[in-house]
Amino acid sequence: MKLEKEIQFILAVDALKNVQRRNYNADDSRRENTAEHSWQIVILAQILYPYAKNKESVDLLRVIRMLSIHDLVEIHAGDTFLFDEQGMQGKFDREKEAAQKIFGILDEPLRSDFYNLWIEFEEETTADAIFACAIDRIMPFILNSNTSGKSWTEASVREGQIRNMLENAIKRASDEMGEAFDILLQKSIDAGLLLP
Repeated sequence: MKLEKEIQFILAVDALKNVQRRNYNADDSRRENTAEHSWQIVILAQILYPYAKNKESVDLLRVIRMLSIHDLVEIHAGDTFLFDEQGMQGKFDREKEAAQKIFGILDEPLRSDFYNLWIEFEEETTADAIFACAIDRIMPFILNSNTSGKSWTEASVREGQIRNMLENAIKRASDEMGEAFDILLQKSIDAGLLLP
């Protein structure tokens, strides 16, 4: 059958629905899974695209493609909590191996196309990747700052960690997103969701 590899791939990526993240849904009722996160950031990218710096250099379709596939590596590598310093060690190597495995199900040229999009996202050097990474990082931040911040409080996340891991990535992508980050960060600090 002509579409055999594509069907195998789409069945394999169904496993993303089973990858639990540290972040909670907006109603604080349960942790989200990575498939839900991926869907939400694809929507968010479309909403925030008008605020991208150098918008004329950002290809929204490429951003959406990056966001839709960049977390597929979590099927094999798991979700690494951004603020888990120990867990972050070796993350890229684990995920690179996972990317080769999951995208390896596909034939060329799609195999290389997806893998190269994933690498571009990870390297954060193109306008598309910079914007995509900002979207990926701001969504959990928005959820935490507008709820009880459970994933932060459970892990004793500090304000400095938020600034180190998120601030530059968000602000270099969009002035307006940077302004929203500052406001929501202060709101989270005032609410006691972050350690000093």
